[in-house]
Amino acid sequence: MSEKCLIVGPLVATAALAVAASVGCSRNNIEAVNLANEGDQAKSANVDEAISKYDQATKLDADNPRIWWKLVLAYEKKEDWQKMATACTHAEEAAEKSEGKKTHADYYFRQGYALEKLAEAGGNWNDAKAPFQQAIALDPNYGEAYGELAWVLIHTDDEVGAMQNWTKAIQTQPDQTQYYVTLADEYRRLMFYDLVEQVLKEGLSFAKEDDKHLFNIHTLLGDAYETKGDFSRAVTEYEAAKKSCESNKCNDHKEAYFYLGSAYAELNPPKKNEAVQQLQSFWKITCKGAAAKNYADQCAQSQEIARRVGGSLQ
Repeated sequence: MSEKCLIVGPLVATAALAVAASVGCSRNNIEAVNLANEGDQAKSANVDEAISKYDQATKLDADNPRIWWKLVLAYEKKEDWQKMATACTHAEEAAEKSEGKKTHADYYFRQGYALEKLAEAGGNWNDAKAPFQQAIALDPNYGEAYGELAWVLIHTDDEVGAMQNWTKAIQTQPDQTQYYVTLADEYRRLMFYDLVEQVLKEGLSFAKEDDKHLFNIHTLLGDAYETKGDFSRAVTEYEAAKKSCESNKCNDHKEAYFYLGSAYAELNPPKKNEAVQQLQSFWKITCKGAAAKNYADQCAQSQEIARRVGGSLQ
């Protein structure tokens, strides 16, 4: 496909058709690009109309990877993962035919992502491996591809591979703190608490004040210290975790109150009033409403801990 065919817009369609032969484009090529332009105009307001336009365009010019890519992104916006994965395959094939080799790591990454979404809905996790691996082969610095591949590997019982790929994600994108969380959580599950601490401290060195992953970093670090019996440092981390979500009163992280309250109760001497105060907040927000069934164990423990330090929850 000639580059001139790719950039033709609707305002020059008539002229483009007149010179199509001279630039190596067919009438179908031009009409396909015009349909793709119409899809671009419709995408923000009506994704279904955009998909229809892009789909028509691919039927007129199946060898244009850029049009297939537009269709990929439209299906992603609609969250139609199966059709998105199929469109990615066509984009990859068209690009390879045009350039004589596999190119565009993004095409493979998006295919892997779509297949990952299908796996979450009951599909086969193994299907997502190869596209992510190909994306990495094309771009060894593609941190997000390492991160998603690691998540796929965890679901296929390859823990070593997952940890290796989360480590690569950190090495290539050290400021993306979600990878410190996932790697540390896997180390925690395997009871490598020194490594949990090491990874999370490194993550904190890159985290900004408004980082949305700060809560999980501090909470996991607090859990690591608590497991080691260092409740003083655990309290420090749980306090930092709670502070990180205060802007929305921790409604999305109800467990913040429980972790902090239970840690206050374990100090020597315990901070009894503070413990009961935090546990009361957890009880009121969580255990007296619809969320109680999801936190049954913590709700029961809250009452027990409060009684142990001489308080009660209402």
